[in-house]
Amino acid sequence: MGAMELYVRAVDRINSAIGNVVAWMTLGTVLVCFGTVYFRYALDSGFIWMQEAYIWQHAIVIFLGAGYTLLHNGHVRVDIFYAQMPARRRAMVDIGGTILFMGPFLWVTFDKSWAFFLTSYIGDENSQQPDGIPNLWLLKSTLVLFCLVVALQGLATIFRNVLFLGGDAKYAPPGGTH
Repeated sequence: MGAMELYVRAVDRINSAIGNVVAWMTLGTVLVCFGTVYFRYALDSGFIWMQEAYIWQHAIVIFLGAGYTLLHNGHVRVDIFYAQMPARRRAMVDIGGTILFMGPFLWVTFDKSWAFFLTSYIGDENSQQPDGIPNLWLLKSTLVLFCLVVALQGLATIFRNVLFLGGDAKYAPPGGTH
């Protein structure tokens, strides 16, 4: 087994594990949201930290689950032509699209989110609400982690397609009829 295949397997396992954790966080998000609504409307009471907690959980699910979604081809794509392409052409499109579109997007997003996170961390930023969740930089760090998990999975996508183009049929890109 070569280095590319080891990398693909390792990143797939990492993003699968993260995906499984954040999938359970969706249940937590629903429960905290329900609790917030119940306290507010049934008990005429409320907790700012609880309102912020389900927003934080939702953001974590979206940002950290993005690598898992990419692993399972769950992102939106325009399949009009892609689905009709032979597998080798789909592999080349996946490689090119990852390099030309995902790469620059992740670089710009990382560049901006790193400064956003760092400013918050250095300033020990807290919620603007009096009883809100402290350490807002933790939430902002999920933007940086988003870039990391998607970049790792994007590189795994490139390697997977290179392995397929090199003759390993088990790495064939998804979709299509050819």
